[in-house]
Amino acid sequence: MRKTPEQCDTMAELRIEIDTIDSKLILLLAERCQYVDRATVLKVLERLPPRTEDRISEVLEAVRRRATQAGLDETLASQIWSMLIDWGVAYEAKRMGIDEHTVPTNR
Repeated sequence: MRKTPEQCDTMAELRIEIDTIDSKLILLLAERCQYVDRATVLKVLERLPPRTEDRISEVLEAVRRRATQAGLDETLASQIWSMLIDWGVAYEAKRMGIDEHTVPTNR
């Protein structure tokens, strides 16, 4: 049974809960990466470059807003998502064989 932070009386109990959350986060990140894989295909079909600044700004703004609403430090959330976005853009560019700002040609 899951314990709240206040219900954890020892560091061992707390670590069990953190490890459980970490396992769930890994699964969610793996799922997110499946969508990044699909984005690579769709960006080629729709002739979109890996890095789309307007979309990145939109995502980061939403992340900051959601973080604030959830009581999470918005700077932490922005840094995490910036890393995810930068990784995704680089991954897409590599898979597409183009620069981050290059518009792909249909192959």
